[in-house]
Amino acid sequence: MATEIRVPTLGESVSEATIAQWFKKPGDAVAQDEPLVELETDKVTVEVPAPAAGTLESIVVKEGDTVEVGALLGQIAEGAGAAPAAPAKQDNEPQAKSAGKADLVDVVTPSAGESVTEAEVGEWSVKVGDTVKADDTLVELETDKAAQEVPAPVAGTIVKIAAETGTTVEPGVLLCQIDPSGEGVAAAPAAAAAPAPSAPAASAGSSMPPAPSAQKMMAENNLSADQVAGSGKRGQVLKEDVINAIASGATAAAAPAPAAVARGPVNAQDEVREERVRMTKLRQTIARRLKDAQNTAAMLTTYNEVDMGPVMELRKQYKDLFEKKHGVKLGFMGFFTKAVTHALKEIPAVNAEIDGTDIIYKNFCHVGVAVGTDKGLVVPVVRDADQMSIAEIEKEIGNLGRKARDGKLGMADMSGGTFTISNGGVYGSLMSSPILNAPQSGILGMHKIQERPMAVNGQVVIRPMMYLALSYDHRIVDGKEAVTFLVRVKESLEDPQRLVLDL
Repeated sequence: MATEIRVPTLGESVSEATIAQWFKKPGDAVAQDEPLVELETDKVTVEVPAPAAGTLESIVVKEGDTVEVGALLGQIAEGAGAAPAAPAKQDNEPQAKSAGKADLVDVVTPSAGESVTEAEVGEWSVKVGDTVKADDTLVELETDKAAQEVPAPVAGTIVKIAAETGTTVEPGVLLCQIDPSGEGVAAAPAAAAAPAPSAPAASAGSSMPPAPSAQKMMAENNLSADQVAGSGKRGQVLKEDVINAIASGATAAAAPAPAAVARGPVNAQDEVREERVRMTKLRQTIARRLKDAQNTAAMLTTYNEVDMGPVMELRKQYKDLFEKKHGVKLGFMGFFTKAVTHALKEIPAVNAEIDGTDIIYKNFCHVGVAVGTDKGLVVPVVRDADQMSIAEIEKEIGNLGRKARDGKLGMADMSGGTFTISNGGVYGSLMSSPILNAPQSGILGMHKIQERPMAVNGQVVIRPMMYLALSYDHRIVDGKEAVTFLVRVKESLEDPQRLVLDL
């Protein structure tokens, strides 16, 4: 009996892939879950594991062919294969498998989600010799998107830590070993183990040739391999990398890599009081994305101010009743998010994005809410905020905020946003110019509420005022549209009844 090998689901909006390379040929013995073939999409490379142990009977598609999700790749004949490996667990669970000794359990790097191919080992919560219970946190892994805690799959004693803090690891790499009997002899600490090599950042040092679709696009644009930084496995250049390189202004002439900024003379006494700390993956990604946004978009900021008195009075009048009925406190973010969704419907360009020479208008509002954590800034997304009530928005923002602070945000929580709100006012900021969250075309900056003297009906009165800042991509949003958008937000907040009446 033969087992079919088919193209797996490759993620939202990905319907096809290119055969990058086969790891086996017909007649080879394969073990269950052993990688058979690597597929390449415009976003990520994916290894397809063997669904069963046996012998690779046939290969239906060759390297370079494009296949759709669900297409037949080949067949495995049962028998004559290697002993099957332990079944794979869910993507977000650490895999535990037999490790030579039947009584030892391997804890390996779990998959962190679509497009995440590596992680950095953070602080260990345990050391060799420690006793742990099932589901105790062992170590925290940091990716360029979020932090993820790895729990103990079984109770027992830590007998080996194989990956030091700061090591870059790929999914499936051994992190530590647990003796479930609790009697294991402590193995050598992480220092004795060779750290897993990190994937090369650029194609110049990659062991992988560019993906077929990337190679074709590079040839069409006269780009050389050393001009495109690869983000795939082992530094492989993907189609998305070439698109990003073209968008950032790469030309046929290779530009030299930027040199590190030279430090000036450092006094010896000062140097011993310095502390050098490696940037986390998340912080590196934040830095790169913010700089890319500045380099790519024609970014401009327009300002206005809003009298927060009406919203504050409404909160004061109904906050107790609101919390009693909905089980959540009535904050400012619900009003701002609702005001933003009303304005986005009137000015759709602010809710759109540029894709090459096309403009993509979004007929929905997925509003990102920037949240500061001790790991850095993350932007979880309130999906379909335009269809929510203020109470529903407040509940969702509260839930996402808790997940962000606990390091529990997943990829699905932070992808797909169409517009972003950043509240620097909680830290005391009076005025700032927020940077776009690419590929979005607009971001609203909220600030501190401060009482100021204002002229109202010919009289000077003290009012609780807030400065608003809208940064926008001038390539797609005109000044008139940006100013009108900000005025509509101001009008909704100064007259909250407009939100109720959908005006």
